Amino acid sequence: MVRAARASSGGMAELGNVDTAHTSISSHDLDTLVDEWLDWSETAARLHVSVSKVRQLIREHQLAAAVPVEGRGQKVPSALVMDGQVVKGVPGVLTVLHDGGYDDRAILAWLFTPDDSLPGRPIDALRENRGSEVKRRAQAMAF
Repeated sequence: MVRAARASSGGMAELGNVDTAHTSISSHDLDTLVDEWLDWSETAARLHVSVSKVRQLIREHQLAAAVPVEGRGQKVPSALVMDGQVVKGVPGVLTVLHDGGYDDRAILAWLFTPDDSLPGRPIDALRENRGSEVKRRAQAMAF
């Protein structure tokens, strides 16, 4: 386990555990989990925004990106975009998990890993408007 500092409700920093299994996924593993990747210009076209706006969405944790294959640039999983918008619930899940110390790679690995108890992958539940349980699990992981 890795120790990570988190702000508590009292304003003091408190140490919490961050599961290293979620933060050290290899490029090969992430590329295997995600079916289709979009570069930033393809993402911009699907969202009907500029590449600068995609960069801003990633920076503000409204969208996630990772390097799927070593030596290539960051890409966005196509499943995060649906009907010209970021999938409902994705920005909230990203924010909660980032606040809990997870990075984009770890979050994407979690979103795209099948979970029999959902059933399916968390990203599929979000895309099918079954996001309540996904959000609850993200909150439990983060805090």
